Amino acid sequence: MWVYLCCSKRSRWKEKGGSQLRRKQQPCSTNTPFLLNLIDTPGHVDFSYEVSRSLAACQGALLVVDAAQGVQAQTVANFHLAFESNLTIIPVINKIDQPTADPERVKSQLTSLFDLDPEDALLTSAKTGKGLDQVLPAVIERIPSPDGKHSYYDKYKGVICHVAVVDGALRKGDKIGSAAISQTYEVLDVGIMHPELTSTGVLFTGQVGYVVSGFKPAKHMVFSGLYPADGSDFDALNHAIERLTCNDASVSVMKETSTALGMGFRCGFLGLLHMDVFHQRLEQEYGARVISTIPTVPYIFEYADGSKIQVQNPAALASNPGKRVTACWEPAVIATIIIPSMWDLLLHLCSERSGEQLEYSFIDSQRALMKYRLPLREIIVDFYNELKSITSRYATFDYEDSEYQKSDLVKLDVLLNGQPVDAMATIVHSLKAQRVGRGLVDKLKKLIDRQMFDITIQAAIGSKVVARETLSAMRKNVLAKCYGGDVTRKKKLLEKQKEGKKRMKHIGSVDIPQEAFHELFKIS
Repeated sequence: MWVYLCCSKRSRWKEKGGSQLRRKQQPCSTNTPFLLNLIDTPGHVDFSYEVSRSLAACQGALLVVDAAQGVQAQTVANFHLAFESNLTIIPVINKIDQPTADPERVKSQLTSLFDLDPEDALLTSAKTGKGLDQVLPAVIERIPSPDGKHSYYDKYKGVICHVAVVDGALRKGDKIGSAAISQTYEVLDVGIMHPELTSTGVLFTGQVGYVVSGFKPAKHMVFSGLYPADGSDFDALNHAIERLTCNDASVSVMKETSTALGMGFRCGFLGLLHMDVFHQRLEQEYGARVISTIPTVPYIFEYADGSKIQVQNPAALASNPGKRVTACWEPAVIATIIIPSMWDLLLHLCSERSGEQLEYSFIDSQRALMKYRLPLREIIVDFYNELKSITSRYATFDYEDSEYQKSDLVKLDVLLNGQPVDAMATIVHSLKAQRVGRGLVDKLKKLIDRQMFDITIQAAIGSKVVARETLSAMRKNVLAKCYGGDVTRKKKLLEKQKEGKKRMKHIGSVDIPQEAFHELFKIS
């Protein structure tokens, strides 16, 4: 029997100071003739792919809720994932030993939000051990045993079924149905045991092999470029990414080239936290020094001739005045926010981020639930931090992807001495372009080192410059040895210095520090 735990797990690397979120599976034997397999996965929305792979292998779920804090936004999201997978759900109210614990209030929340019977909830305290002796018996009694199919769970691939093809052929991408639960799945991989799992793409009549299916494929929500800090380390970075993606199949990787940063990779992630964890593991496990470009979301642009393109890298969107963009679409999400009471600043934050209120209701007398439709680009960087700040860390936040929506978007280029820096290009709403451009050039002026020539920093939409700053050159005092004398002598020295700096500007290059890319995340 497989049981899924709806809670989050974060393990600290004490020696290196990093953090990693991972899925963990643990067999659990009891004094009964039952063997329970418990799967604990991260609760953050960025790791919903890990959750979907786990749910496909389970028959039931323990929905763990804090007796003091009550239902959180992640609780709502994880409940719906388990409910849609037809799992038996056992509510567990933990931390009943806390002075502020209110189990009865939490029971009423479970009833009003999920229509769960309050009598089915188990009251426990992991700290004191109270009520824990009820959990495993409830799992054995309420959750059904597996139906005897020849399948097992693999932590890298998900559910793997052993099959024998009696007639016809089974190919990757085919749709298969389950007669037991009347559900349809897509075959994600098929192959033979040789003796290890060897993908063949098809099984013919008489062959025995394996099938991987039953969980939704990864949907990449955030894209970012990864480049080696030193161009000569490209092969080492390539090797590190290949090894890391072996146990994180939810990352998409594609090679790309930037005029500013050289050869690198365009990677797709489930969210910003997922990207940060991947970046952190590259540095701490493989010693890779990596530059990450500004994270973006996938956009769709339609041109006047009717053609459409999906843009994952803003630099790939040509600023060609002869090819006019007629419509733009961007991904949106449905955000769930649970707060203790009404916060006017929260309404202002969601409105400022182009949010549309869909629902506002009270869970009980002390907690409210709000749902907003928000553009994904508005929440991938600092929305959660601002939400925690204005609500004194009392709010909880979760989101699920929605359909694309029309928007007025423009490409914002950053130019140094008239040359565009493709790695710093970004796509923003037209109403925010000037403010974002001003923030970019102001920040770059502080981060770029002064040279022996002037550096012009510009933010532009096509040929229209929306913000500009000039980083003045370092100058040698060529008049230091002129003690009086004719003024024409001084003018000649200054003109000679001016001509020299013009030549430097033509042949000189500007180094952009790695810190500049990290700081620009907060602005764009």
